[in-house]
Amino acid sequence: MEISAAGRLEVRITAADVGKRVSVRSLIEDGPPGERFTDAVGVLTSWDNGVLRITRKNGESVHIAESALVAGKVVPARHPTAAPRGGAPRHETAAPARRRGPAASYEELARVSARAWRPVESARLGDWELRAAAGYTRRANSVLPLGDPGMPLDEALTAVCRWYADRGLPAYLQTATGAAGTQEQLCAELERRGWVREVTAELWIGGLAPIADAEPSGPRDVEVVLSREADEAWLARYRRRGVSEVALKVLGRGSPRSWGSPRSWGSPRSSEVESGGEVESGGGPSVWFATVPGEPAPAAIGRCVVDGRWAGFAAVEVDPAQRRRGLATAVMAALARRALDEGASAAWLQVEDDNAEARALYDRMGFAVHHAYHHYRAPDSPAPAGDGSP
Repeated sequence: MEISAAGRLEVRITAADVGKRVSVRSLIEDGPPGERFTDAVGVLTSWDNGVLRITRKNGESVHIAESALVAGKVVPARHPTAAPRGGAPRHETAAPARRRGPAASYEELARVSARAWRPVESARLGDWELRAAAGYTRRANSVLPLGDPGMPLDEALTAVCRWYADRGLPAYLQTATGAAGTQEQLCAELERRGWVREVTAELWIGGLAPIADAEPSGPRDVEVVLSREADEAWLARYRRRGVSEVALKVLGRGSPRSWGSPRSWGSPRSSEVESGGEVESGGGPSVWFATVPGEPAPAAIGRCVVDGRWAGFAAVEVDPAQRRRGLATAVMAALARRALDEGASAAWLQVEDDNAEARALYDRMGFAVHHAYHHYRAPDSPAPAGDGSP
C-alpha cells in the first residue's frame, strides 16, 4: 500500500486512472472480528457514482465504495513470464518471482492459439475477427477482438450479433485478462451491457525442451504413434463424441493447405506415421496427432499444432483405467520432440480452472500461467446445445 512519509496510508488514485493496474486497500463493513481491511489488485475498469470497479487477473470484478478506500496506488503492469534480475523484488507490490520461461505478448499468443483452432468461416470487422464453425468449440465460434472494430462499441456488438444470428449461432466474444495488453476494460463494458461470462480458462506457456525430456512415471517403453491424421482410433478416445466433418476441419485433420486468412467484412520410444502427406511451405501450422495404442480404444491421445517457434498442445486424454502410468507425459514428450524437429522452442496450452490433475501435470513440466481468457455470450443469444469446450 502507499504509505506517506508520516506513516499514514494514502489514496493516490483518481478516476483519471481508469484503465490502469492498481492496488487498493479498503475497509470491510461488518467483517469478522480482527479483519478490518481487504486488498484488491487488478485493472481499474470504472469509477462511477462513488464506486470503483476493479477487474482481477482471473476476470472477476470487485466493486468498492469510494468512501471505504484507505489506500491505493497505480502499480506496474504484470509480466507473468519475466524473471526478475538481481534477486527478489524489493517493493511489496511487485509480482513474485516466477520460473524463467519464453517471453511472449498477449497478442502474439492470442493469434497463435487462434490459428490452432481455425474456423471454417471467418470475416473481419475492423481489427476484430469473427469466426464460425457450426458451433464446434467456442474458440472457433467467437469474435477475437484484437484492436478496434472501426465503429462505436454498441454498433460493433450489434453487427456481431447479426452475423452470428445469420448462421444460427449464439454470439460470443473471446477476451483475456491478467497480462500486459489484455482486455479488462472490454470485459467490463460487455458486463455492463448484460453479456454473460460463461467459460473461463487459462493459457499456460513454457519451454519446449523440458517437455521433450520428460520421463513418464510408469513404464519407460510406452509406444506413441504420431500421425498427420485424426484417424478412427484417435477419435475413439476423443471425449467429444459424434465428431462432424466441420469439427475435423477445426482440429486440422490432415494437411492445413486450406487454412487461409479471413476475408474482409463492413524419439526412440515413438514411431511416426505420416498419413496426411507433406505440408506445403507457407501453408500454415502443421498438426500432429499422438496415439498410445490400446483396445478397444487407444490408451491415450494428444494433439500438437506447430506454428513457428510455438507448439500448442491440446486433447491430451487418457483412458481412466490407465491413469497415473505416465501416459499423458509420454504423449506430450513425443509430440514435443516432433515439434523441436520442426524448429519450435516454446510451448503453450489451454486448461480450465477445475482440471486439477492436468494443472498439476503441466506445473511439473515447467508451464506457468500467462493469462486467463473468457467467452462472453450476448444477452439475447441462446446458450449452445452442443460442444461446451472453451
